Amino acid sequence: MRKFLVVLDDSRECLNAMRFAAMRAAHTGGGVAILSVIPPDEFNHWIGVGDIMREEARERIKAHFEVYAKWMRDKQGVEPELIIREGEPVPEILAQVRDDPEIGILVLGAGTDKKGPGPLVSQMSRASGELPVPLTIVPGDLSKEQLEAIT
Repeated sequence: MRKFLVVLDDSRECLNAMRFAAMRAAHTGGGVAILSVIPPDEFNHWIGVGDIMREEARERIKAHFEVYAKWMRDKQGVEPELIIREGEPVPEILAQVRDDPEIGILVLGAGTDKKGPGPLVSQMSRASGELPVPLTIVPGDLSKEQLEAIT
């Protein structure tokens, strides 16, 4: 089964990327994999603190994932899977795409800020030559109706 890989982060544009991936998966019989990357610990010398912070980050990610997962199940009939990796976002995204042969498309949301599409979109665009799958960038200001029309 072809899966759409979406990156879960705290950005507003993440919502449209999630919607797009779920709608496309529902219309094409595909799946959705949601990847969240925990950045490297800045408290390496405080092992106990680092472990607690890492566990708290995992709990926040799971709670955030459940909001999207419920919508995907209820509205699109898609059961997403959650993947949590630790490290720098771009290398971890590339590694996940390489590690899972069912991933067919990477979906990212572009920010609407005047500063540009966002750091992840900018970095992944530069690294897109290394991707073995297409990269779809979903504009952050598309309405739900616009997304439905294009998916």
